[in-house]
Amino acid sequence: MPSAVEDSSVVSVNRVRWGVLACGAVLALTGCESTPEGSAEPATPSAAAEVPAGFDPCTDIPRDVLESEGLAGYSRPTRSDISGGKWRGCMFVKTDGYAVDIQTATITVDMVRDKGFPGTVEFTIGDRRAITSQRQKTDTAAACSVTVEMKGGSLEFGLSNPASRQKTGHLDSCELARTLAGKVVPAIPAGA
Repeated sequence: MPSAVEDSSVVSVNRVRWGVLACGAVLALTGCESTPEGSAEPATPSAAAEVPAGFDPCTDIPRDVLESEGLAGYSRPTRSDISGGKWRGCMFVKTDGYAVDIQTATITVDMVRDKGFPGTVEFTIGDRRAITSQRQKTDTAAACSVTVEMKGGSLEFGLSNPASRQKTGHLDSCELARTLAGKVVPAIPAGA
């Protein structure tokens, strides 16, 4: 059973996830705009109908990666469907450290970039495009998301790292998320 510390991490990660979901809803509801010539063009990239296949964050992350981050002891499935955006994966908690949702998602790196979130930085992991962003309205330093390109969507790392966490609270949340993503992404099959 999760401790009170883990429960507050779950609440923080859920806040990050709801922010992402709201953004996905806005993107999904954005239709087409007419050009002066009368043809229709998509206003923004649209989300896929289903999350990417070929990698399951609940079962495909190598055990040694989870152990190296101290995440081996706790995970639970997560699932979200809101207004065209879908996420599937698991939450992992480091005792007295950060919590992270690792999920395949229908949103793309381009969709995240186009939202203009604070702390947005584009980079690559291997040959995959990735982007960090801070999507919380309050205490942005305590949370960071990394979105990594996959065929038909992305792999998202929604990390919550409140300053009160003894092991990681003093560390940069985006650096923690990028480091974890750098360890997990090589496990994604080349075609996924």
